[in-house]
Amino acid sequence: MRATWYEKNGPAAEVMKNGELPDPEPGPGEVRVRLYASAVNPSDVKARAGGRPIRWPKLIPNSDGAGLIDKIGAGVKSHRVGDRVWTFNGQWDRAFGTSAQFIALPAALAVPLPDSLSWEQGACLGIPVMTAHRCLFADGPLAGKTVLVSGGAGVVAHYAIQLAKWAGAKVVTTVSSDAKAAHACAAGADIVINYRSENVVERIRAESGGVDRVVDVDFGKNLPVTSQVLRPDGVIASYASMGDLTPKFPYRELFQLNPTIRPVFVYTMADEAKAQAHADIARWLAQTKPVFAIAERYPLRDVAKAHLAVERGEKIGHVILAVD
Repeated sequence: MRATWYEKNGPAAEVMKNGELPDPEPGPGEVRVRLYASAVNPSDVKARAGGRPIRWPKLIPNSDGAGLIDKIGAGVKSHRVGDRVWTFNGQWDRAFGTSAQFIALPAALAVPLPDSLSWEQGACLGIPVMTAHRCLFADGPLAGKTVLVSGGAGVVAHYAIQLAKWAGAKVVTTVSSDAKAAHACAAGADIVINYRSENVVERIRAESGGVDRVVDVDFGKNLPVTSQVLRPDGVIASYASMGDLTPKFPYRELFQLNPTIRPVFVYTMADEAKAQAHADIARWLAQTKPVFAIAERYPLRDVAKAHLAVERGEKIGHVILAVD
């Protein structure tokens, strides 16, 4: 199979290699997916740069993708052959991810993809949508509640806005530019606040009085805001804290609210939570017209360029590899 891989951590342009590798064979409980699209997530870029030192001679990057199941291992029902699927956790705790023509992985990580969606759109459905789902739904229904989604132009935020609206919530989001505001509005946000030019706390209090849930892209950096706008029994669910990995916790401001603080990491969350995400995402796809945003596309051989596009942090939307 054609594939791209790296053998040591480092800059994408220096460590990425292209070539041929043996086709993988599915083991017991596994399926093999002939991939047609692969998505590059920030976690894939961080892993390659050194966030997760490699444990194998070769590592094929990227977690998410979409394609057709063409082969199954022992214990997998035969009717799955030919299924259109989206995949996630492709390169978590295994050597070979989705930056290749084929991937073999546990059958539960290959989720049915509706015929109405393209391969590119299917590749978008992995870690970002599942992260958004967990942040929103781990603590009960959303109907009638107000949700704050920080960094509303981010990929996870893009789906958090859509899923929250689908579930009947009012959505407030923060952005840093007019272009990002337009992107958040297109996803369905009710209130969009430019945190560079507006006082976020004052605006939230004026518009909605407070928020019941927070989906947070930068837990530590945003605590001074979220601690002031969270309502009693509210939830702060965060999937990153790059601005401050060891934040000072404002206990005095928060403890009387009886809040829930929920870090979210899809790669290791319980199987039951993953299964619930798959079921809810299937219903969301069937009941709405989801908005997908693909910022840049590259052929498989240009995986280094794709990683750099994510690393720069300037794009709005997904970066997708076409696996021809």
